Amino acid sequence: MNKQDWNRLLYGIAGVMLAAGVTYACSNFLDIPAQGTVEVASLETKAGVEGSLIAAYRSLDCSSSSAGSWGCAASNWVWGSVPSGDAHKGSNAGDQQPINDIETFSWAVGEAEGYLNQKWSQAYEGVFRANETLNLLNSVQALKPLEIPTADANSIKGEALFLRAHYHFEAYRMWGHIPYYFETDTTPVVLGGFRKANDLPLDSIVKLIVADLNSAIALLPATPRNGDVGRATLWTAKAYKGRVQAYGAARNPALWDAALTTLRDVQTNGPYRLETSFDHVWTGFTQYRNGPETILAFQASVKDGEPSGWNSNWGERLNFPHSGSHFGCCGFHQPSYQLVNFYAVDATGLPLALTNPQWNGTSALTAAQGDTNFAAGAPGSLAPVDPRLDWTVGRDRVPYKDWGLHARGWIRDASYSGPFSPKRNVHEKGANAENNVGWQATQTNDVNMHIFRYADMLLLLAEAEIHATTGTPDNARTIINQIRARAGKMAQGCGTTTDSATVATYPTCATNPAIQPMALPLVAVTPTLDTLATPWAVYKIGLYTTPFASVAQADQAIQYERRLELAMEGQRFFDLRRWRTADAEINGYITVERTRIPYLAGVTYTARDSLYPIPSIQIDLAPALVQNPGW
Repeated sequence: MNKQDWNRLLYGIAGVMLAAGVTYACSNFLDIPAQGTVEVASLETKAGVEGSLIAAYRSLDCSSSSAGSWGCAASNWVWGSVPSGDAHKGSNAGDQQPINDIETFSWAVGEAEGYLNQKWSQAYEGVFRANETLNLLNSVQALKPLEIPTADANSIKGEALFLRAHYHFEAYRMWGHIPYYFETDTTPVVLGGFRKANDLPLDSIVKLIVADLNSAIALLPATPRNGDVGRATLWTAKAYKGRVQAYGAARNPALWDAALTTLRDVQTNGPYRLETSFDHVWTGFTQYRNGPETILAFQASVKDGEPSGWNSNWGERLNFPHSGSHFGCCGFHQPSYQLVNFYAVDATGLPLALTNPQWNGTSALTAAQGDTNFAAGAPGSLAPVDPRLDWTVGRDRVPYKDWGLHARGWIRDASYSGPFSPKRNVHEKGANAENNVGWQATQTNDVNMHIFRYADMLLLLAEAEIHATTGTPDNARTIINQIRARAGKMAQGCGTTTDSATVATYPTCATNPAIQPMALPLVAVTPTLDTLATPWAVYKIGLYTTPFASVAQADQAIQYERRLELAMEGQRFFDLRRWRTADAEINGYITVERTRIPYLAGVTYTARDSLYPIPSIQIDLAPALVQNPGW
């Protein structure tokens, strides 16, 4: 079943599942049948169970049937990217003010709380749908033992348990102290039911998530059921288990040994590997969709019969260049100046931040910024940068994938959130990935949204190699170098020879045979250094050639690599919190960035910002919930 079929089934069967939980009142209820209800018995079929399961997958991203805005995006760009220093809210001061409040740590204000409630609702609706799938499966197996073959039943249960673990983990990363719901939590509200307390120790929540994943591993097949590549397998669950264990190790270092065992197993025996080049990770080209690097992704879908585009990359749709570009809207999730500067490298091709304390100063900014400082035909004047910069950030006078040169006119208000545009989530012009329905169809596509990918997992394994008692620290260097070597395989090319503006600015693009993208050749500087000069950039990337001298040095290399590799993917804020470096990193970022972004004046990250506040509406609904400290 392809992703479009999944989503058709979602809106056919799963929509009925949601209606089953709602009864609408009518004026003469004794005489008129209740409206908006469905008999649960009508869903007690294999098709009903499968529809319920797909509904559980659908909660991976915003949907019209649950939360209604951008706080529920599968990528967590609002929660993991914007408050971390990777990005600003973007757009202008008047649009989506709650995200500005989230960026400035004003999380207790009403509008920001509305976004928090979207995220809470999405996570627990996902839990609810997973548990309803388990209950419906149990009913069908009891009433119709031959309805669902054993192998299918086991996989359905395993997938539901995996999804329940994922949604609880999402809530755990946001709020820490959360209630954990099982399929047996169906007693009336007065007896506890769906109003459980959040009084479990944090270590216990990690154990419950791991227990669900262990159960899923025992039930799931090694390959996707029915060949549906978006489905969880035992390897999906194992990789995710290692992720949860690595997060748990932030509070319980003994978990590093468990994480090492789990993640080494996936690396050695699992089906995953890095994409051959970085541009294949985030792309609209179908031949790279659900590739070897994908562990878990939201299966975005377009042109599938859904009339409003809800099945597309809905949670990301704001994050395209604004009017003046092909996309027309909306200029959110703009990369920060600091992130752009972080891609600067030294003479060896390693991050400049390792050796130059002024890497984020004015001179570094001028050298790394792709606007009027990028003089055509003068690559020698350009400071070298990691090639991942121009797969991540839209910069003026630099090709924007194959859409032509990024221009200042694509920015809604550069004085508000800077001159840069997001890029990873954008489809290519030649990919035919764009939608054809709904508001501003040019900004919706079927680019899958990575929730967990293999490079992320490898870097967690690198951490485990350093911190586990049974680890091999130099394995961490090997992993980092593997990811860096992949980053050196491909750089942003001209984009298209038919784009007259690009050719007029950079005449070499008229005859360049490597149109999109441009391969990075090995240059005879050293065997471990890749360099490529284009009219708009000097791309350079090197490897770590000697063992790390200390755990601290190894940690720094891993943490830097996670930022470079996973930038703008909603991971950094959660990384900073689990590393317990958020205070220093975020406040250091604000100190400099506020000289460029005026609204950051007076903003400070404090200890209470280590966990998001639980939405007050949820505490009103469930008085057993206890608010996080400081809120």
